[in-house]
Amino acid sequence: MNIRKICVLGGSGFVGRHIVRRLAAQGYEVRVLTRRRERSRELIVLPTVDVVEANIHDPLELNRQFDGMDAVINLVGILHEKTPGRIDKPAARRGDFQAVHIELPRKVLHACAEAGVKRLLHMSALGADPTGQSAYQRSKGIGEALLREAASPHSGHENWYLNGPKFVRGQGLAVTIFRPSVIFGPEDNFLNMFARLLKLLPLLPLANARARFQPVCVEDVAHAYVASLADPATFGQSYDLCGPKAYTLLELVQLVAAVSGYRRPIVALCDRLSYLQALLLEFAPGRLMTRDNYYSMKTDNVCTGPFPPVFGIQPTALEAVAPGYLARR
Repeated sequence: MNIRKICVLGGSGFVGRHIVRRLAAQGYEVRVLTRRRERSRELIVLPTVDVVEANIHDPLELNRQFDGMDAVINLVGILHEKTPGRIDKPAARRGDFQAVHIELPRKVLHACAEAGVKRLLHMSALGADPTGQSAYQRSKGIGEALLREAASPHSGHENWYLNGPKFVRGQGLAVTIFRPSVIFGPEDNFLNMFARLLKLLPLLPLANARARFQPVCVEDVAHAYVASLADPATFGQSYDLCGPKAYTLLELVQLVAAVSGYRRPIVALCDRLSYLQALLLEFAPGRLMTRDNYYSMKTDNVCTGPFPPVFGIQPTALEAVAPGYLARR
């Protein structure tokens, strides 16, 4: 499969910037779709990158932007809803998770078929499950299910693709799904958030302190995306992406406190107080946490196996990278 032109949705975000820079360094022509072009100054200066303002939720706009592209990368996702709703219930009010994690992948599939795009990489999440405890997990799981229907159950180039409203087998769309745990890196919103809280608060009450994560480095995620683009072995596959070590949330916050220099008492809350904290923060400015996040953390966010060997790398340890940017705070 000859891939030179790639359209990236969510390319101006934390993970997207790393993927786009890596694509540009390897000579790919990249079109980044974003709501606000001025927020992508570091990408605009890259010689093979075109940053375009576009409404990615408009099917006609997607058809137009995908025209002439060899591949599409969808990195769009949200952790919180501004407008909550019932997941995948046509008769009920639909919320942001429905629009971003279910309807957008559906539109992307159709736009790929209309534009003749042959390759699609999709960002899901570890723990995505149509029957999960949280609306986030359920919406991500339903979005995955849509894409799995489009992915080939066979190896090589024989794939399922859209012909009108139906999926048929043929020389069509090769789909790969990635399911990372929490992603860390210099601009992450996870470890840096706890560093900010530790700096501001004399004491940190911590909800879901026993929740388990296996953080993966953003550069390793970017490597997996770029390496899989033209590799037939990854067509129709789904990959869980994790770092080399699992931690409880309490252990992660203690690590942040140690390397950032903001040593504060950390109080692990019981389950009832964790729910109460999530409820209160749900209505606070900034929405640091919601009840849906509380339910998500009921499921361990860890991998059952090693980093996929098809990508040919050993995952980066959190301790090798995080101190370098947290200590600078």
